[in-house]
Amino acid sequence: MKTFFVSPSLAVCFMVGLSAVSVAQSSLPPGVLKSEFLYETAPFPSCHASTIAETTKGSLVAAWFGGKYEKHPEVGVWVTRQVEGRWTVPVEVANGVQYEKPDGSVHRHPCWNPVLFQPTRGSLMLFYKVGPSPSTWWGMLMTSDDDGATWSTPRRLPQHIDGPVKNKPVQLPNGDLLCASSTEHDGWRVHFERTSDLGKTWQRSGPVNDGKEIGAIQPSILFLGGEKLLAVGRTKQSKVFQVASDDLGRTWGPLTATSLPNPNAGTDAVTLKDGRHLIVYNHTPKGRSPLNVAVSRDGKDWQPTLVLESEPGEYSYPAIIQAADGLVHITYTWKRQRVRHVVLDPAKVVSDSR
Repeated sequence: MKTFFVSPSLAVCFMVGLSAVSVAQSSLPPGVLKSEFLYETAPFPSCHASTIAETTKGSLVAAWFGGKYEKHPEVGVWVTRQVEGRWTVPVEVANGVQYEKPDGSVHRHPCWNPVLFQPTRGSLMLFYKVGPSPSTWWGMLMTSDDDGATWSTPRRLPQHIDGPVKNKPVQLPNGDLLCASSTEHDGWRVHFERTSDLGKTWQRSGPVNDGKEIGAIQPSILFLGGEKLLAVGRTKQSKVFQVASDDLGRTWGPLTATSLPNPNAGTDAVTLKDGRHLIVYNHTPKGRSPLNVAVSRDGKDWQPTLVLESEPGEYSYPAIIQAADGLVHITYTWKRQRVRHVVLDPAKVVSDSR
């Protein structure tokens, strides 16, 4: 199998008006249709944990948390929308302000890990976390009825419900949203949350691991056919984890390690319309470069097929979706300075792994 590399020169983009110009198509490897930054300059120096969704009208919306640095109280959630093929200026849509003090200043906490999701019916959803740290944060939710241009007043999720902790939910055949989540206050443990009414009421199952033998967080959910699901994600044990369900997430089997390396860094995965699965991850036991894409037909045997970044630096926390037109969109942290957006044609970039 061939593995394709995106040239290090793709790390440079330029501005025309408000939108970053993508690299010339002739310089991209087969199957990579576009590589661009979502923004070139912003009022914050640091960003992380991007997310992307396609709305019911077919437009793209992306978000991330940005501020002085991760954990700083002024870190908020920023959103950009693709309008007529160009990304809008990032706008802060959520912050962690708790209350105003007598002196007029505010008490606030940092925001974390936004997750965009567009259900088949209903409003665009934006989940995120607020709190001093991942072990003490709580889940928040806001919605948009105009493709991310304006947002509802944020509301806090019920106690012990975190929402999707990093990666997008999946919508089950009956319409339920299944959110892959995790906690870090009592070891790194994976659990799952379900809502049948778009976030009004919730059920929680798990955790599915004890956080000792394998410390695991930040799952993504794949469809293996019928009622079979597979969740994969990040661990402290230098490997991507996997855990399977035979009943659409009502119960889960044992959590084990896959063959893919993981340097204690976030991943994301998606099941394509043709039944194959893609995962975006750092193919290394240490550090956050390179950033890679692998493909699988069964969720067990993974074949690396593309290197998105290979230069020194941090390229991490990817998000991946497949749009209605079949193209795959990936966003990820680029050196904690900007967010990269890559568009793939999965029919061309993903080699046949049979």
